[in-house]
Amino acid sequence: LQGTVKVGEEVTLAVDRERRKATERNHTATHILHFVLRHILGDHVKQQGSYVGPDYFRFDFSHGEALTSEQLARIEKLVTQRIIENEDLTAQITDIETATAEGAMALFGEKYGDQVRMVAIGDYSKELCGGTHSHHTGDIGPFKITSESSVAAGIRRIEALTGTGALKYFQNQERTLKETAAILKTAPHALADRIHKLLEQQKELEKEVERVKAQAMSRQFGSSSQDIREINGVKVVSQQVSVDSPKDLRVMLDNLKDQIKSGVVVLGAVAEDGKAMLICGVTDDLTDRFHAGEIIKQLSAKVGGKGGGRPDMAQGGGPDSNALQEALNSMFALIEKNS
Repeated sequence: LQGTVKVGEEVTLAVDRERRKATERNHTATHILHFVLRHILGDHVKQQGSYVGPDYFRFDFSHGEALTSEQLARIEKLVTQRIIENEDLTAQITDIETATAEGAMALFGEKYGDQVRMVAIGDYSKELCGGTHSHHTGDIGPFKITSESSVAAGIRRIEALTGTGALKYFQNQERTLKETAAILKTAPHALADRIHKLLEQQKELEKEVERVKAQAMSRQFGSSSQDIREINGVKVVSQQVSVDSPKDLRVMLDNLKDQIKSGVVVLGAVAEDGKAMLICGVTDDLTDRFHAGEIIKQLSAKVGGKGGGRPDMAQGGGPDSNALQEALNSMFALIEKNS
């Protein structure tokens, strides 16, 4: 709306009825919600703030913990029951003492004059309020909580929809449900089972991928004398492999330890970011003679980095991948010196 208004000029004002009715529905719902929250959670619940608009409303209240999904479902059910009862709303101007004596709820921290407006719903809700409301609770229509969250310590917030806003929400949810069911080639009511089955299939496929990947990585290593050296009776493997993640390096290490049965294995690789990765494994029968953490600490220093870990497994690395092969070659002398 644009234009200019001059002093003394006559104007015509009109209420946007649709917007007003939507606001009335949301505002009336805050009163019912307040009552239901106190009924379910306890009398410690008090309003700490709110926003009421035509599209949605939010209600802040005192409570020390998040509401469970079961509590939220019960709140929705009881609010809806109160709406269906279609009780009348009444408003009267009275003095603050009379309103307080009749049990009217006041907003904490709000200052009231001698005369106040008390809004009552049936015989269960009385609040001091100057806002616009529906004439009957049934005017609110459908009610739906869309979120529950924390605002501050000891204060929770509920956001909700009523009337056509709630209807649009339900329609959007139903449309999404049907579209998802169509994609997964199942009925909406069978969607959860379908998703569970797909997740199980995914887990099995992931296991199969890991198994195939491990086999492929193991093929990089053979059983020839050039792959395994024996130093003073200890089998030693120290070589660079073509993997690009620490996880794959660990898988390959475990496979090699299983293959050699007894010995010390050190593997090196260049990660995706170009840095050197190192990992060392010592079979259980040799951990009293060789410490994987100490071995990795020395090798990592040669690539400009650090490392360490347990006696049976340790990881490390550094930025100088050009020195990786030199670090791996030094492993043999290190074992010979300490065996």
